Amino acid sequence: MNSSAFHPPRRTLMGPGPSDVNPRILEAMSRPTIGHLDPAFIEMMDEVKALLRYAFQTDYALAMPISAPGSAGMEACFVNLVEPGEKVVVCINGVFGGRMRENVERCGGVPVVVEDAWGRAVDPDKVEATLAAHPDARILAFVHAETSTGARSDARTLAEIARAHDCLTLVDAVTSLGGSELRVGEWGLDAVYSGTQKCLSCVPGLSPVTFSERALEKVRRRKTKVQSWFLDLNLVLGYWEGGGKRTYHHTAPVNTLYALHEALILLREEGIERAWARHAYHHRALRAGLEAMGLRFVVPEAERLPQLNAVAIPEGVDDATVRSRLLADYDLEIGAGLGVLAGKVWRIGLMGYACNRRNVLFCLGALDAVLTDLGAKIESGAAVPAAMAWYAAHPD
Repeated sequence: MNSSAFHPPRRTLMGPGPSDVNPRILEAMSRPTIGHLDPAFIEMMDEVKALLRYAFQTDYALAMPISAPGSAGMEACFVNLVEPGEKVVVCINGVFGGRMRENVERCGGVPVVVEDAWGRAVDPDKVEATLAAHPDARILAFVHAETSTGARSDARTLAEIARAHDCLTLVDAVTSLGGSELRVGEWGLDAVYSGTQKCLSCVPGLSPVTFSERALEKVRRRKTKVQSWFLDLNLVLGYWEGGGKRTYHHTAPVNTLYALHEALILLREEGIERAWARHAYHHRALRAGLEAMGLRFVVPEAERLPQLNAVAIPEGVDDATVRSRLLADYDLEIGAGLGVLAGKVWRIGLMGYACNRRNVLFCLGALDAVLTDLGAKIESGAAVPAAMAWYAAHPD
């Protein structure tokens, strides 16, 4: 077999993740590798923790990246907080709520499901009624930004309900961190996990997490061992929180952590609230173009994520054909539907570095051209002018 260096094509990534990576982050990754216990690296680790507190908008002592993707961050939260036999209320309104339920089951917990339609937010009234009916539940788990549908749930209200029932909150913020308002400390969220490859515009492979003191106390009072050695916070914290005497736990992904550090610096330079506003601003222009084209959003506007736009595929149009054409002809990636929405929606991402005017207009033009060529029933040629008119009426 003859092999040569791999040179990936240059794509514009406007799917559900990963998103386009800022060149400054790619440059950071290319810096010299040093040891994961090197004093200089440990100093950078402390900066990463402080920067993550800013990103999460919290002062919790525990804010660190798990050395694995967002799914491992999810598992870290569940394996540390759920013991066998414990009852956990799990909200399911898409794929990732379903994964939460599976994590509870694998931990030996007892999931009590609150189910809502895909494409809708979690219903706080259902959560209130379920917690009232199960007073022995001690954790409420929900997805803040459901990546499979583009629906945003009201994390603040759900956390208030959980506290009233003496429950911890365990929250998926994989798609919301850096892209939608998320105030972990003010809202009183207890265990929150995210990913680096979405609105932080970093490379995949790390999962930022943060735990409140209430959540850490539950971990400390466990009656059973955490079922995962690698994700056991009692062990991991010896590396991330050990001060000048850090204990070896695993070899951290040094260069990937350089990338996260740079991504968080970029977020702080922009300002977290300006980042939230930027995602909402360009979403509105994209929405104007998509609706002018005749496409319909799946999620009601009040529950819609600006950074993950789920639109219904026009009648008679083949999902895979359109996505393949966009990739082959325009080097543009958009996402397919998952679960019950497979083949029914496209998921168009506006995340982090990819969330800009150029990408909005490029995506609208390419999608219009492909659909027109395939004979789809759309308003051909209307999308880009509608988005440009919106920008003209709403200068940044």
